[in-house]
Amino acid sequence: MRQMKRSALVALVLASLGVAAASQAQDLGKLLKKEGGQASSQTEGSSSGGLASMLGGSAMPALSGDNAGSAAGVLQYCVKRKYLSADAVTSVKDKLLSKYNVGGDKPATESADYKSGTMGLLKGDGGKSFNLDSVSGKVKDKACDYVLDNATKLI
Repeated sequence: MRQMKRSALVALVLASLGVAAASQAQDLGKLLKKEGGQASSQTEGSSSGGLASMLGGSAMPALSGDNAGSAAGVLQYCVKRKYLSADAVTSVKDKLLSKYNVGGDKPATESADYKSGTMGLLKGDGGKSFNLDSVSGKVKDKACDYVLDNATKLI
């Protein structure tokens, strides 16, 4: 009888953890696609507190033409680490670099923002940034999708 109570308690705890994990996964999707992609270095309420810490304490920064080099570099980072396919990224990345004249007279790949992007650092509007190396694989996957979606909107 005691063993049955212990098994029931373990099952209840595991079920509770599953519900909490599903809730945080939904919060992650909302956070990464937050209206306008605006970044916040503060926790967005108690329900996403654990999620914000999972993201290094911040949401994804908003992207614009001013940080096109960084976005293009992050796209290359995502391809190199197999979070995105080269087929999906190459055209977007090239158009982004060309449209915003990243690098000026020098090749775009020599731009400081592009180089930092290839190391996983996404620089966004208002001086906000997000380091993809600071999060787990599933979050990196979502972050790469976010950058690709927003970069596509910029071109």
